[in-house]
Amino acid sequence: MSFTEIDKILDELNAKQVVLLCHHNADPDAICSAYAFAGILRCLRQDLKVEIGVAQGISRLSKHLLKYLPIDVKTQPDVEKADFIVLLDTNTIQQLNDLAEKVKTSKAPIIVIDHHATHPETERMAKICITKEDASSTCEIVYDFFKQKEIKPGENEAKALFLGIAFDTRHFILANSSTLKTVAELIDVGVNAQETLSMLSLPMDFSERVARLKACRRAKLLKIGEWIIALSHVSAYQASAARAIIDLGAHVAVVAGQKNRIIEISLRCTREFHQRTGIHLGKDIAKPLGGHLNGMGGGHATAAGVNGLGDIETGLKRCLRLLKKRLTNHN
Repeated sequence: MSFTEIDKILDELNAKQVVLLCHHNADPDAICSAYAFAGILRCLRQDLKVEIGVAQGISRLSKHLLKYLPIDVKTQPDVEKADFIVLLDTNTIQQLNDLAEKVKTSKAPIIVIDHHATHPETERMAKICITKEDASSTCEIVYDFFKQKEIKPGENEAKALFLGIAFDTRHFILANSSTLKTVAELIDVGVNAQETLSMLSLPMDFSERVARLKACRRAKLLKIGEWIIALSHVSAYQASAARAIIDLGAHVAVVAGQKNRIIEISLRCTREFHQRTGIHLGKDIAKPLGGHLNGMGGGHATAAGVNGLGDIETGLKRCLRLLKKRLTNHN
């Protein structure tokens, strides 16, 4: 997890331009880690041009954060002119959507910085993969770079890092001792925790409420051993709907949506389910499911996503089959 390797690339290439890329519908951890990482690069190489690119835009909450942070996000970054490319919080090339092909054809070295396990295809393409799965967020990894280089984050960079960590840990519910130490250090730098946390509060709009209610109404419930598995589908807000179903009492929620032939599936489970079964949604379910659907899948132990080709019924059935197999092996 050392910044030394990145330093070497900067020196070897005498880089003038770098593009930092985040996954489609980029969440606060993605855009905040990119913003803070850009700060390190500019501090080390003042003449370096840094662009932050996001395929097909950022999430609604991320847009809300741009009111408070001076983050310039481009949907069409200059990938072709980049001396090197960095993927942040993005473990599969597929998550770059319409930018994926430009990255694949680029001759620039690719660096991956993420707290998810890197997908094998992305790992083969990358020159360097800096991943730490026990980190709470990509922002936590980037903060460690500041410490390695003995650079004090600026006020906005510290705030961004704090927000990314708070978002990915669900306001520190999922934080470990290392994460809490990082948060304490960011507060010491000058972050007002109460004021900054309030930036993550966003009223739920009407369409998201309707999507959640529809997903709950359509949910098909199955009991496998002692676990309640819920399968559902909505046209949008699949991740939000899956969280809602978990909050209502399911141990595992799988919510699918479809646009033309593209299927998107969000998976969520309780911490109890992960801890007692050992099932990692990203590695054990989303990754093989993405392969089956000729797409990509990955994520955390308790939260994962899949993009691929096919229809909702096929995707949900295959997902259920993977869950049953893992639970049978566990028992």
